Amino acid sequence: MATSIDQAFVKQFEREVHEAYQRQGSKLRNTVRTVSNVNGSEAVFQKVGKGIASTKSTHGMVPVMNLDHTSVTCVLADYYAGDWIDRLDELKVNIDERQVIANAGAYALGRKTDELIINELASVGSGQEIADGNTGMTLTKVMEALGILGNEDVPDDGQRFAVVGWKQWGELLEIPEFASSDYVGPDALPFMAPTQTKFWLGTYWIPHSGLPVDANDIRSCFWYHKTALGHASGSDVVADVTWHGERASHFVNNMMSQGAKLIEETGVVEIKCDESPD
Repeated sequence: MATSIDQAFVKQFEREVHEAYQRQGSKLRNTVRTVSNVNGSEAVFQKVGKGIASTKSTHGMVPVMNLDHTSVTCVLADYYAGDWIDRLDELKVNIDERQVIANAGAYALGRKTDELIINELASVGSGQEIADGNTGMTLTKVMEALGILGNEDVPDDGQRFAVVGWKQWGELLEIPEFASSDYVGPDALPFMAPTQTKFWLGTYWIPHSGLPVDANDIRSCFWYHKTALGHASGSDVVADVTWHGERASHFVNNMMSQGAKLIEETGVVEIKCDESPD
């Protein structure tokens, strides 16, 4: 059973229980290449190199690009999140405890999905990294990262994503080029968006609370193209509630089988930002 269930007894608690400060599911899964219903423990993503166009003589053979075809293997792992609910405890609370724990487990697995993707983003080499420079998120860093993506011929096709920490999101809102209608127009103002997502510089900018931060308070943010990473799912989040008479309890189990893999390192830029206390 939930060890803290006594805190939810009816005396001083309202009917609805809110999951405090939890992200409701994955925010990043739709920002990367996704393969669903994978059979087995591995998924393979194809990686194709750049082609070169050439001329040919009259009646000559059409030149062959000889594209470099390689594959990247993504290993899936199984994840679980469950909890016990005592039947008599359910009678003492005025909430649907089974649904609360089912939701909490699903949200936990959603965060795990994002964690898998973020860990792969963080595996890029130093050549794709912008140092913190003892500063937070600045327009200079954004322009430097944009230059790296451009020099690598990363497509500017509306499938670029930038995920930043909440402190960096606040710093972006202080940059006129990001937040002022004088630059982005009234339809793209971040303050008017229904969610904390903004399209800027051909990129969807997304704040996220799960980005890595080191012991020196340096936060890693990432700018990437959708094709640079892959996410594979053998089983999406499934919830199962079963009754165990010997325990007089329900067991709520949430489970999934998923994995993530970096496919093209040059399609990712890591932007390090200092968020030490002033």
